[in-house]
Amino acid sequence: MNLPEPPPVLIVSGPSGSGKSTLVQKILELPDTMLAVSCTTRAPRVTEKQGKWYNFVSESEFQQMVARGEFLEHAQVFGKNLYGTPKKWLDEARKQGKDLVLEIDVQGALQVKEKMPDAVAIFVVPPSREDLERRIRERGQDSEEDIRRRLERARQEMRNYRRYDFVIINDDLERAGREVQAIVLGGRCRIERREDKILEILKSFGG
Repeated sequence: MNLPEPPPVLIVSGPSGSGKSTLVQKILELPDTMLAVSCTTRAPRVTEKQGKWYNFVSESEFQQMVARGEFLEHAQVFGKNLYGTPKKWLDEARKQGKDLVLEIDVQGALQVKEKMPDAVAIFVVPPSREDLERRIRERGQDSEEDIRRRLERARQEMRNYRRYDFVIINDDLERAGREVQAIVLGGRCRIERREDKILEILKSFGG
């Protein structure tokens, strides 16, 4: 028996503060896209609601989900908080016939690419270290030590850019938004995604 085809998967990742969440929102403006809501053990920020971008769970709950094999990918960030993408979103996207969008860190992105080589991986980078530091400071959420760690982690993450399919330099939000939407729309024109329709058209020509 043939297993159902997995849905098209779009991975968006990049350093903290690079603007990837804003670009994910640009993708979600397109029809037939849906977000995979990640699980995390970190506490919600003031502006965050349960179930919108994250499901906030205890460390015990998270580890139980790991033991049951419920995650497509999972990782520990900054040596403390756990993040993971439940596999259930693949089934939900397949059921709804939509592209599944994953906003995950580099560790998670590489895990998904290994399991799903056809997934389209997009790496979002800031125009400079100085710009990234400014964005992080403007959020007003991090201590000096946290800022230092985020900048060092960004340096390490950016070394992995060649492992992605596309890179967006987020120095102009309007242009970057157009670029990320173009990547999604271009992916929908791949032959493997349109082959059934092509064969149907060929039949109208007599095969």
